[in-house]
Order: sequence, then structure tokens, then C-alpha cells
Amino acid sequence: MNPKALRVLEFNKIIDLLKSKASSSLGMRYIEKLTPSSDYNEVKSSLEETSEAQAILIKRGGIGLQGIYDIEDKAKRANVGSSLDPGSLIMIADTLRVARILKNNLSSSEEEDFNFPIIQSLSNSLYTYRDIEDAIFNAIISEVEISDNASSTLRDVRRRIVQKNQSIRSKLNSIISSTTYQKYLQDAIISVRGDRFVVPVKAEYRSQVSGIVHDQSSSGATLFIEPMSIVDMNNELRQLRLQEQEEIERILAELSAMVGEICEELLSNQEILGRLDFAFAKGKLSIQMKAVEPTLNEDKYINIKNGRHPLLEKDKVVPNTVYLGREFHTLVITGPNTGGKTVTIKTVGLFALMTQSGLHIPADFGSSMCVYDNIFADIGDEQSIEQSLSTFSSHMTNIVSILKDVTEDSLVIFDELGAGTDPIEGAALAIAILEDVHMAGGKCIATTHYSEIKNYALTKDGVENAAVEFDLDTLSPTYRLLIGVPGKSNAFEISQKLGLSDYVITRAKEFINTDNIALEDVLQNVEKNRIKAIEEREEAEKLKLEIERLKNEYDEKISKITTQKEKIMEQARQEAFRVTRQAKEEVDNIIKELRALEEEKASKEKNQQIEALRKELSSSMGSLQPTVKSMIVPKVANKEIKDLKAGEEVKVITLNQQGTVVSVDKNKKEAVVQIGIMKMNLPFKSLKRIKKDVKTTVTKSTRNIIKSKSGRVKSEVDLRGMNLEEAIMEVEKYLDDAYVAGLESVTVIHGIGTGVLKSGLQDILKRNRHVKSQRGGQYGEGGAGVTIVTLK
Repeated sequence: MNPKALRVLEFNKIIDLLKSKASSSLGMRYIEKLTPSSDYNEVKSSLEETSEAQAILIKRGGIGLQGIYDIEDKAKRANVGSSLDPGSLIMIADTLRVARILKNNLSSSEEEDFNFPIIQSLSNSLYTYRDIEDAIFNAIISEVEISDNASSTLRDVRRRIVQKNQSIRSKLNSIISSTTYQKYLQDAIISVRGDRFVVPVKAEYRSQVSGIVHDQSSSGATLFIEPMSIVDMNNELRQLRLQEQEEIERILAELSAMVGEICEELLSNQEILGRLDFAFAKGKLSIQMKAVEPTLNEDKYINIKNGRHPLLEKDKVVPNTVYLGREFHTLVITGPNTGGKTVTIKTVGLFALMTQSGLHIPADFGSSMCVYDNIFADIGDEQSIEQSLSTFSSHMTNIVSILKDVTEDSLVIFDELGAGTDPIEGAALAIAILEDVHMAGGKCIATTHYSEIKNYALTKDGVENAAVEFDLDTLSPTYRLLIGVPGKSNAFEISQKLGLSDYVITRAKEFINTDNIALEDVLQNVEKNRIKAIEEREEAEKLKLEIERLKNEYDEKISKITTQKEKIMEQARQEAFRVTRQAKEEVDNIIKELRALEEEKASKEKNQQIEALRKELSSSMGSLQPTVKSMIVPKVANKEIKDLKAGEEVKVITLNQQGTVVSVDKNKKEAVVQIGIMKMNLPFKSLKRIKKDVKTTVTKSTRNIIKSKSGRVKSEVDLRGMNLEEAIMEVEKYLDDAYVAGLESVTVIHGIGTGVLKSGLQDILKRNRHVKSQRGGQYGEGGAGVTIVTLK
């Protein structure tokens, strides 16, 4: 990649930002060697690696790369048999620990969607040695301290050193506290000189204290003497200290040998950890810049959507959309100074360099970049006094080298092309240079002030004009790039706003070529039309949003009306069903009275006709009947029954009917309830227990009915000749009457026949609330053709 382009596009500042995200010197090495690649597959893989690192950081919030050290030389020294110091061993153990934790954290998980093949292929290649890691941490406390747990020998030696210290101090305390020695001592203290315990003795009493002189004070008045009585003890202490040091050296040698055995694995880990640190540094930078992975294409075009220069403050920089390489291969940007032309072309060049370095770009999703074989840039003032080059000469020197090397796969960036010389000649040269790059097939983006280049872009296929927007009302640039519109210098307008006299501006216009004036007027009209089109488009967008809002409100209202309609219809069905059911109950009562009056005269045919009328009335209610759920489940929540058991008497709240529980499903909170001849599967919420001990109040009219019933009800009912359904209805009515009449025992005559009627009736009698017990008829009572029923 062209080194001058890297410098003028400030790629080194991106590298500095990336370095600040590295966690170790290992990752820093990869960053320092990072250069844009021209290999499509390499760039694609590098971008995917950055995306995976970014996704992991967002998903996990952090990855824990702290604690990685450069241990290459230490591992190699251990491999050749050298003994490492405690600090080096701790660095190796820390690196092993980070490798182990990283491998665990980045492994695939069944509980969450965690699949990052590039990063995980690296982490899965890490070697882990938990035994060596634990051995080092168990033996070494810090860079200067070995743990007592390193070995039993070291623990024993240190225990003996403590004991010997205590013995020597005890002996010396007895010396300095004795009356004999007190007058010889300068101070009643114990001191240490060269690992030997001594006492401070006055110089004039040297002959009175036998021992070895190890030191004296600066004045010579005090001698530090080791009494002869503790010389042997001090020698023993020194010997113990030597044993301690030997044991420490043995432990360090043993640990170093363990490290030396895995030298190759440690070096492999070091390379992988550096790669991972580099990858996550790219991910961190992407998150900081709010960047995205650009879509990589092989068609040599770029489409940057709302790109922001990565070195400018992201809250202040104006994003711009730039595209190049499809409809046109050369983009000429014109406009006033300080309008943002240079920033725009630098953004394009820097994005290309970042993409080919595997870095994300701060733009919107959907941005697309390609891989160039080389990126050239001629930006800024290249004047050199030492080389006697003017601004124009230095630019031309650079341009000459660019034109020699440019290919159809290159990107060329020119800033102020043709500036620094005669405007007419400079414009002609600029057009010729653009034409040469265009003929070579390279992609080019250039800035200029020359009207001739604007005309060239208007007439030449594959070349497009662009402009940076300028607000004439505030006399300030908006920094927005407008592709397809040639820029206007606005020099006359700016001068007029700043107070320059009109006649001066008029005279200035006389000196300009009329063709140029006409072009400027056309550009001004184009700009006005463009602004008007934008305003109209924005207004259309607002109207579109308003229409969508109204449509959503309308849909919501329609939905509410439909729901309300269904509720009203359901309520109407329920009310109609209630009225009809009430009428049916009244008809049933009349039918019962008619049957009671007819007593035994009522024929089977009449009963069938009455029952047919009842069924006809019931069927006429079908169209009015509400849904089963609305009938059975009460609208107002009731307290749910708990511990419901089979055989209990319950009331179906909505139907206002009583029944007997046949079976209970506690898991579904449902019960099968027998109501007359019907069995229904009902939720607990629709049921209510019947209190058996509730006292009932018998009114005078009720007593009269009971009295009239007791005189008319026979003690037997004959069901022969009926089918099972007719017999059930007849026996239930008869038992009701017999119970009201106060009969204690009744006879149900069913005959023998096939036995279907008998078994069906016995099953019904078991569940009837009035029946206390039942038995078959005995000799003289009717035998097998009757069932004797005892009532409650």
C-alpha cells in the first residue's frame, strides 16, 4: 500500500486508537504490524473476525484479557534448563490462567446461542495446564516471597528458624537484663549485623565482654559484639537460613523444569493470545466508534451510507453518503473553502484503508466497500524548502508517481487538483490528469474550484459532479455532500452579504466569461430547484406518515367496534335465552301438574306427546342459546373450590342447577358433574358446594302442596313398556313427588325383560338425591321384576 497515502490520510491515528484498546504487549505487536491488505479473502476473514469480537463484547460485556504477559524469553530459558525467578513464574502462571479462562468463556454453550467460529477456533487451540498453574500459585506468594506450602521441608526449616530466633533472643534478653552487663552496654537492646544477633557495648568495656566484634558506631564509642555464648546459636541459625535458601532454589528449579516441558505449548498460547487481544481491540474500537462491518463486494464500487470521519467528534461531525464505481468512476467535488470537501475525500480514503485492514467503519448498515490493489492520495501542502520545490512542483511530483502506478483496481484521491499555478493551465492539467486516471480504469475522487472541470464532469461519461452545501443566509457551510450537483463558489453572494458595494460586484461580473456567468446561473437555478424538491419530498413524507397514523387509528376503531358488537350480540343471546328458559320452566311446571291430575289415567301416548312438545320447545331455544362457555363459566370470578371429591353435591352457578360430582381432575381443575340424566365436564370456578345443613323454610303454600301430594301419590310406579329414557324421566318425577309426599319406601316396577331397563334404572337410583338405599324385590313383593327404594 502506498506509504504516502497512509500518512496523508492519517491512518497512523487510527492505529493509535487501536493501540489504546489492546490489553497486552502481545496484541500491541499485531497492531503495530497492521497494514491494509489487497487480498479479498484475507480482508473478508479479518472483517468477520472483528464482527465476532464486537458481538462477543456486546453479548458478554467483557472478555477478561487482563493478565497476559510476554513470556517468550522466560519459557525459552526454562526450556534450556535455567531456573526462573518467582516473578517470572507468576507471569507464566497468570498467562496460563487467562488462557484457561478464555477457553472456557469462549466455548460453545447449549444454553445460549453462542457460535463464533473464527474466535472460537483460536480459543479452542489454547493449551491449559491447571496443575502447573496451581503449583506455581501454591508455591509463590509474590515476586519476593515463597509460600510455606511450597514443600514440607521448607515449612519445617522455617519453623526451626523461628524457634532458633526465639532461643537467641531469649538468651540475649537475659544478658542485657542482668546487672552484671548493664553497665557495659550502651543501650539495653538487641541488634542485628550481617544476619548475626549482637548487643551494643561501650568501647571502654570491650575487654569485659567476651565475643566477636561485628561493627562499631560512626563515633567509635559503641561496639556491636556478638557474645560468645550465642556464637554457636547464630551459626546454627545461619545454617538453617542456608538450608531455607537451598530449598527455595530447589522449588524454583522444579517449577522451572515443569514450565520448560511445555515451552512449545506456551509459545503457541502466546501467539494465539496476541491474536485474540488484537481481535478484541478491533471489536472495542468498533463499539467506541459505533461502527459497522461493511458489505464486501468484488465489483470495485463503494457505497458509504451516512459515513462519519472517525477522527472527528461523532456528536459534531455531519454524516455524508458517498458512492463511486457504478454509474461513474470519477467524482469531482466543488464548493467554497471550509465547506468540508477535504474531510469528505479523506473519509472515503480512510474508510478504504480501514476496511482493507479488517476494521469496521463508522457508517450506517448497508454500506458497501471493495478491496483496491492500491490507494493513492495527493492531499495538503507539500511544499519543501530543502528540496527547492514549490507547492505546485511538489504536488506534480507526487501526481507523476501516482499516474505511473495507477491500475483499474486502484483508488486515487486528489485535493485541489491543479492548484498552485496559472488557473487556465492548472484547469487544463487537472482535466488531463483526471482523463488519464479515467482511461487507466482507476476510481478517482477529486476536489477543485475550476469551472472548466465542472464542465468536463457535465459532459464526460463516467464522471460526476458533486458539491458541498453552503447556506447563504448564515454564510456558513452545512458540510452536506450533494452528488449530481456541481458546486458554486458563491463569491459574489458572500461578498455582497459582507457589505461589498453592488457596483464593484457588477464590474467584477463584467470581467468573467459570459459562458461562466450562464453556467453559474444554471447552477443557482438547479440548487433552488433541488432545495424545493427536498422540501416537497419532506412534506410528502410528513403527509404519508399522517395518513399511516390515521389508517392505524381507523383500524383500531374498527377492531374495537367489532369487539363491542360481539359483546352486545352475546349479551342479547343470553337475555333471550334467559327469558325463553323461564318460559320453558313454567311450561314444565304446567306439564307436571297435568300429569299429576291425570294420575294413572295418563296414557303412554299422551306422555310421549307432552314430551315431544317439550323437545320442540327446547329445540326452538337453540338459536338463542349463548356459547357453552358463557353459560357455564360465570362472568364474575368466584372463589375456586378446593379439595372437591366424588359424591359431593354441587350447584352449577350459571345454570342454577344442582348435581352430583362423579369424578375430579385436580390437574385440569375440572369435575364431571351428573345433572339429571346429563353428565357435564365443568371447571371448578363454575361450581359451588351445597351446604347440607342449611335449614329450609317451608311456606304455607308449600305445606298445602305437600298435603295434596301425600294424598295422591301411590307407593309404586309402573314403568313396564317404556324405553329407558322415558322410564328415567318418569321415575325421577315420581321420586320427587314421593319425597314431597313423605313416603318412606316405594316400589319401582320395571319387569324382567332383557334387563336393560332394570340396570339403567338402578344406576339412576344410585345417584338420585332422594334415594337412601335400594334392593331387589323379594318373594311376594314382585321378585326380580321390581326394585324396592327407601327414601331419605
